[in-house]
Order: sequence, then structure tokens, then C-alpha cells
Amino acid sequence: MSASTPVLTLTPEAKTIIEDAWRNEEQHDTLALWVEVTGVRGTGYSYDLFFQDREGHDEEVTVEVDGDLTIVIPSSSVERLRGARLEFSEENGGGLVLVNPNSPSPEELNPGVPPHILEKGLSGELAQRAIVVLDQQINPSIASHGGRADLVALDDDEKVAYVRLSGGCQGCAMSRMTLSQGIETTLREEIPVLVGVVDVTDHASGANPFYEK
Repeated sequence: MSASTPVLTLTPEAKTIIEDAWRNEEQHDTLALWVEVTGVRGTGYSYDLFFQDREGHDEEVTVEVDGDLTIVIPSSSVERLRGARLEFSEENGGGLVLVNPNSPSPEELNPGVPPHILEKGLSGELAQRAIVVLDQQINPSIASHGGRADLVALDDDEKVAYVRLSGGCQGCAMSRMTLSQGIETTLREEIPVLVGVVDVTDHASGANPFYEK
């Protein structure tokens, strides 16, 4: 995306809502709206929006001014947000929604997988065998509580499979047991050359785990 593309725009409805909230803050004239990417959630980014002292930033942040409202975006979030739009949605009772055309990179989505392993893709023979086992044997079983397991990478040299859990298995307190006693056991039985299975799931962002701690 071109560097001339605005990092963030606000629809009139969103701007009105934010400015109303801003004016209700004590000493609002000293505050700016800070918008930043805080990490990855699912297949997209997670965000934080908050009011903070507009003078509290250093030279490494980008400041955009829209009318009376100052928007501060940390430099680490600028390219991840470029072209994004903050708008009001009436769904689920109404609220602000950040529409972002940018998606996390494969490295951001799979922080536990070495980049050179990700680059190999899933076209190899072992990877294809593992995908068949997951789709035909494992996923039908864990689907009973809304879970799913997907292969994200496979190291042909070390014979290690990298698996991400989703649905009811993401954030599930029993996910370690599901992986070690179910997924890993089945994969290694069906593909004896495998020596290990690594869970690269971001369990902290599980929205609806089947089991709760």
C-alpha cells in the first residue's frame, strides 16, 4: 500500500462518537486518541483504543490530526494500520469497528514456527500425509466440541509437525491433553517417521473454549 495512503480514517459517525467521549474526559484538551495494534487474534490483528496525554509520545510515533481530535499511532502500528477505517456498526447492539485491509504476516500468525520452515509451505509428501490424517481422523473427533486442528508447517528434516488448534480447542484447559494424547498420538501412529508435534496456538485469545478453568 502506498505511503501516501492515510494510516487511519474515521467515518463521520465514528468521529462524532469519539469526540463526544473525548469531551467528557477530564482535561480533554490535553488528551489524544491512541490507536495501536496490540497483537494477533485469530487470523487478524487485535487493537487498543484509549485516551492518553497527547504530549506523552516520542519521535517514533506518527501523529495525525482530524479537526479538534488528535490521533496518535505508535510507529510499530503504522504500516499494520495503513488504510484502516474506524466506523460505527449497528450489529450486536452497535459500536465502533476498525476495518483494516492489512493482515498479519505468516510469521506473525505463527510465532512458534521458524521462518525457514514456513517458507517450505505444505506441498511436501509428509505435510500432505499429515493433512489427510487431520482431516479424516482427528478433526471429525474433536469437532464434537467445536474444535479443529490445522497443520501450519512441517519440518521435513527434523520430522516435526506444527499444529494450530481453533474453535473449542483454542484456549481450552484440556488442549494440552488433546494434543499429546489425541492429535500427536494419532499423527505419529499414522506417520511413524514423525518425532514430534508442536502446538503453535495462541490460547490466550481463545474466545469460546469448551472447557473453562
